[in-house]
Amino acid sequence: MIPFLTPRHVKEGKIIVKNARKLFQYKRDLLPEAKAAEFQERIGALERAVASRDKAAVELETGRLEKIWGDLLPPPADAAWRENCEVFLVAIVIAIAVRTYFLQPFTIPTGSMQPSLNGIIAYATGEKPPNILERILEFVVLGRNYVDVVAKEDCTVVGVTESNPLPFISYCVVDCGSRSYTVYAPLAALSRVFGVKWGSEYKAGDVIARGYVNAGDHVFVDKISYNFRHPDRGEVFVFKTTGILGIEKTLPPDSGSQFFIKRLAGVPGDTLRIQSPRLYINGKLAEGAGFERVMSKENGYRGYEEVASLSDGQSVTLAPRSYFALGDNSYNSLDSRYWGRVPEENLMGCGLFVYWPFTKHFGLIR
Repeated sequence: MIPFLTPRHVKEGKIIVKNARKLFQYKRDLLPEAKAAEFQERIGALERAVASRDKAAVELETGRLEKIWGDLLPPPADAAWRENCEVFLVAIVIAIAVRTYFLQPFTIPTGSMQPSLNGIIAYATGEKPPNILERILEFVVLGRNYVDVVAKEDCTVVGVTESNPLPFISYCVVDCGSRSYTVYAPLAALSRVFGVKWGSEYKAGDVIARGYVNAGDHVFVDKISYNFRHPDRGEVFVFKTTGILGIEKTLPPDSGSQFFIKRLAGVPGDTLRIQSPRLYINGKLAEGAGFERVMSKENGYRGYEEVASLSDGQSVTLAPRSYFALGDNSYNSLDSRYWGRVPEENLMGCGLFVYWPFTKHFGLIR
């Protein structure tokens, strides 16, 4: 019989027989002998009805089998909870697998890639924050968090501690002795933009911090493609800092490896030279949209800055399995010009997509 010409009741009957046999084998040791025999008898009766292709007989025997099925093997009282928990656990496993092997979210913490990618940017203002609905909307769309902290009494700052409970949330606790204040801004912004630091003095009613903080771009990193191809010169890439001594010596003790995001300027065998504002690779002006934007000195780009290792005609040549990283914000970027090459084993993946906030950077990374 051609499968697509088989009557529906015959197909469904075969599936019920198959599932009933599986269930019987799974639960056989829990059933009394008489009930087990009755269960098998009902399965056999449905199987004979299916073979006869009699629709009425199939429906009758299906009902009888389902009744004894329900009587002997009732679903547990918490079946719905179990099912929801299973779905939730499967979703977690899938998310972990995707993060581990395919895509990993990454936050741009600093301004070294601006204006191509935004880091966390704080602004001090004299105006109070807008109403709560506007604040919620601006946070969802722009990643903007407003800050408005006023001293309740005369005080002097005796300490500031920073916490990062979530990738997109950073706050500081300003300790003023008898009272402390929570400011939702990173430590660097608190001191540089809002001027809050150890020893700062405030009178009751003084503004400690007022303004807003824009979250850095949140990106997805493609972790799988480097397993099948070599990194391309000019793409934005992410790498671990493990073993890069020029970086590790600047980090706090026992801080572990960190992840940096830069533009890949040189691949193994390349010779690089900077003659501000231009970058030369293998004796030729760097080609590619990313390099050209930086060298244009337009729309916020300032070109490439010469440093001791790449100035006055000096050049660097990359050894096998080593890469050269440059920030698009060259005048405010600590990159391979300062701490050296990126080993191949440190490569994590290429920057793929800005998924939040929903600003002009949203979309594929160029």
